[in-house]
Formats: sequence, structure tokens, C-alpha cells
Amino acid sequence: MRHRLILRNITQTFEDGGMHRTVLDHLNLQVAEGELVAVMGPSGSGKSTFLSIAGALLEPTGGDVLLDGESIIGKEKQELADMRLHKLGFIFQSANLIPYLKVEEQLLLIAKLGGMDNSRASGRARGLLHKLGLSQRLSAYPEKLSGGERQRVAIGRALMMDPAVLLADEPTASLDASRGMDVVQMLACEAREMGKCVVMVTHDERVLTLCDRVLYLKNGRLTENG
Repeated sequence: MRHRLILRNITQTFEDGGMHRTVLDHLNLQVAEGELVAVMGPSGSGKSTFLSIAGALLEPTGGDVLLDGESIIGKEKQELADMRLHKLGFIFQSANLIPYLKVEEQLLLIAKLGGMDNSRASGRARGLLHKLGLSQRLSAYPEKLSGGERQRVAIGRALMMDPAVLLADEPTASLDASRGMDVVQMLACEAREMGKCVVMVTHDERVLTLCDRVLYLKNGRLTENG
């Protein structure tokens, strides 16, 4: 079994009003291909810091992060940007779609940034949107979409460059129960069928039955006990 994301002895500290504060304390995590892992924890427990480090947005004070066996520590800014574009897919609480781009254009922009040729990009975008049930919405602007549709577009955009790892930050928070379950089911299917791994920070206990593991972040570490 291949581990597509590994966090090894991650520590994150910072100065707060002259005090030395530890947010993450030798945190460890391994997520295998095909696996959907939920991470829960109260506000202030370090979930955002954890996701930022896993997503190559923040370098930890100590420890190592490996994406498909390659360490992200110490890389130059451009190398990290390339890894985020090609190895990582991000899904947030708000879909964060670009208001002046149509549904298909949201995905094509990512392909252009990633250097994908136009023909392949068009085919992949349409294939993903068909899979997500959005074939009839290719030319719609975000303002014309429902909350669930916007979140599905965000999933398609995150998948456009075929990343190894999907990171989701409260992806169901703005959705009702039915649409929230649909979104997480899509993420679980994508992990299993395409051999990706998904890490989802959530407070939504309704979707936990769809996850392979549920971990709790407390005292700077991940544990299986809440």
C-alpha cells in the first residue's frame, strides 16, 4: 500500500505576546492511496495550521512532509508552487469560484496554469464535469449555481491536474445534509477509484460514516480517540 501523504514529527511553534506557543507537537500522519481521512478538533486546536503544512503553504518549525515520497521541506518557492499545482488539490468551505468565469472556464484556467494543452484540457474538464453531474451547466456563471453545484465545480477544479492528494477544509459547512453527504461521497469515490488520498477537516458528524478513519487533533497531535 502506497502512502501518498506523510507528515513526520511535525512541530509548529510561534511567538504570541512574548510567549512561546506550540501549536503542533511532533504530529504524525500517513494517508494511503484510496483513503479518506477526517480530522476533527475544536477551534484553536491547530487544524488550519495542520492543513497549511500538509498543503505546502506553510513550512513547519520541525519535521518533514512527503508527497508521493518527495519531501517538500526546503524547496524554493517556485518548486512549491509547482507541487501545489500538480500534486495537491484544495477544496474549501466556500467554493471560491471566480465570478466572471463560466463553469467550464473555472477548470480550464487551472489547466492553463499547469501547462496542459488545450485539447487535453477541454476533454478532461468536460469529462470531470460530466462525472460530477454538471454537463448541463458548462456555460453557467457561479451566481446562477446552487451551493451544491458550486462545491461540485470546486471539486472538479481541484481534480483538474490529477493531484495525488486532496485537502478539504470544511467542505460541507455551507451545505444542507443531503448535499453535504453527496459532496463527501464524491470525494470518497474519487479516492477509491483513482488511487488518491483525501484529508478532510470537518465538524460535520453526519459525514463521518463515509470516512475510512476519523482522527482528532488535540494537544498538537492526531489521535483516534476524541
